[in-house]
Amino acid sequence: MTTDTQPPTAAMPRLTSLSHGAGCACKLSLDELTEILAGVSFPDDPDLLVGPTTGDDAAVYRQPDGRVLVATTDFFTPLVDDAATWGRIAAANAVSDVYAMGATPRFALNLVGWPRDLPFAVLEEVLTGATDVAREAGYLIAGGHSIDSVEPLFGQVVIGDTTEDAILTNAGATPGQAIVLTKPIGTGIVTTALKRSDELTPDDDGPLAIAYAAAVASMTRLNRDAAQAAIANGATAATDVTGFGLLGHLHRITTASGVGAHLDAAAVPTLPHVRDLLDAGFVPGGSQRNADQAARYLATDLQGPDRILLADAQTSGGLLLALGADAAQDVVARLRDSGHAAAVIGAITDGPAGSIEVATS
Repeated sequence: MTTDTQPPTAAMPRLTSLSHGAGCACKLSLDELTEILAGVSFPDDPDLLVGPTTGDDAAVYRQPDGRVLVATTDFFTPLVDDAATWGRIAAANAVSDVYAMGATPRFALNLVGWPRDLPFAVLEEVLTGATDVAREAGYLIAGGHSIDSVEPLFGQVVIGDTTEDAILTNAGATPGQAIVLTKPIGTGIVTTALKRSDELTPDDDGPLAIAYAAAVASMTRLNRDAAQAAIANGATAATDVTGFGLLGHLHRITTASGVGAHLDAAAVPTLPHVRDLLDAGFVPGGSQRNADQAARYLATDLQGPDRILLADAQTSGGLLLALGADAAQDVVARLRDSGHAAAVIGAITDGPAGSIEVATS
């Protein structure tokens, strides 16, 4: 028996068929967001240590006791068809911003947009997946907010804390430092291939199935270990790689820090078979926009698949760190020992500010 608010479940659609974009690829582009925010005047407050001006991962607000609150929010449309996996990815993605600031997550609020013709039982699975990640990360889910929406949406507001002197921002990179990436890229390409392909079955063992399994493992892996390794080894700048792609987020570090960067494309870790999927034409719209806009700050005439891949819109991507060369090697070794596909992928240069030079061989 059904109610007037819930449909029969026999014709349950694929979650990815209900979204116009995959995960963080549905974000506004970096240039669009920059243009919008340029027209908004935000109030000043001396206790707001990190706010909208540098485009960092989270807001940081000084408390009277000397500690600081770190607050972030992230939500997006389905990028996988399994509801619990979507919830896990969304929670890992949201809490990543707290880790990127060098803070400890304490609690979260869920954000839900849900079509009334999609069974609420599916939403329960999404919330269960998110709860599993929160339990692993050690933070509480304290409530949330839901609305009736055309597309399903899910994410979290996450609140963390730390001390003022422990904050990592995107503005602390200095020339001569190494650049470390702690997860492989390519999730946007893989999830776009999933969205445009027939539903995967347990018997699949082709390139997409292999790439998808690796992508899910990467997207559900917390950035907690990476953040702890970065702090222990004296990282001075950090961000996580999400919807603006590796190039876009590295550009944000170089812009906020007033430096340039040299990137070794061959050193960047990628998901298995991602280049095969890219060659087959699976390019997210958000990744294409990122690649087009990269012409504004690239110091290299980078074309073809490398440009798309390096600009690929990531969901729950790795941390991008700037730290001393010896410390970078220690971070990479420590993370690889624990299963992360971390690598030194380049170096911070003395500019021009915001520019990125890419070596492809």
